Amino acid sequence: MKKESFTIKNWDASDRPREKLILKGKRALSDAELIAILIGSGNRNESAVELSKRILAHCDNNLGKLFQMSLSELEEFHGIGEAKAVSILTGLELGIRLRMVNTIKLPKITTSKDVFDLMEPMIGSLRHEEFWVLFLNNSNKIKQKVLLSKGGLTGTVVDIRLLFKQALEQLATGIILCHNHPSGNLAPSKADKDITEKIKSAGRSLDIKLLDHLIITENAYFSFADEGFID
Repeated sequence: MKKESFTIKNWDASDRPREKLILKGKRALSDAELIAILIGSGNRNESAVELSKRILAHCDNNLGKLFQMSLSELEEFHGIGEAKAVSILTGLELGIRLRMVNTIKLPKITTSKDVFDLMEPMIGSLRHEEFWVLFLNNSNKIKQKVLLSKGGLTGTVVDIRLLFKQALEQLATGIILCHNHPSGNLAPSKADKDITEKIKSAGRSLDIKLLDHLIITENAYFSFADEGFID
């Protein structure tokens, strides 16, 4: 006997993702239901919600890990082709950009947490290292944030001359360094400590103070200033 396919169309209207959103609002939907709306349909054996739940389970129900997946990795799931994979990544990218819009309104840096809230949406979930610099005026307001370099899984190269060239162009009186650790390990490496000391020393002669250096992961950060490495 052929097994009857139980699709979303067989569900009560209040339980279908689209109808549920209309009736109860977007906050009533689970992550899987939101993703199901993005992909539109499942496969012969799974509804869109069931397929979405399986994808999330593969990511330990962590949207950050899902964001890190590539198109080809998503396409390995039966029922996810290129178009659906693009829809998932597009939806997640819009969420990240929304967070960036909200945090970029920060007019002034007063704590290391302010820096983390600003930069984590941009670099916290990346699989490669990026090294950013925040240029501040004498009121600790951000004049500009600049991506100084990109690297691989374990490191990135920082050109100190380029950093201070841009600091002078911005007429910055202070700088904050930020880079991510894709491994999730917050402990600063010897290279991290060395580059921090070099930049701090170079800044003294130009009267540009290094205020902090943050190592950022998806859920936490390490602050050189908070831990007493920068005086």
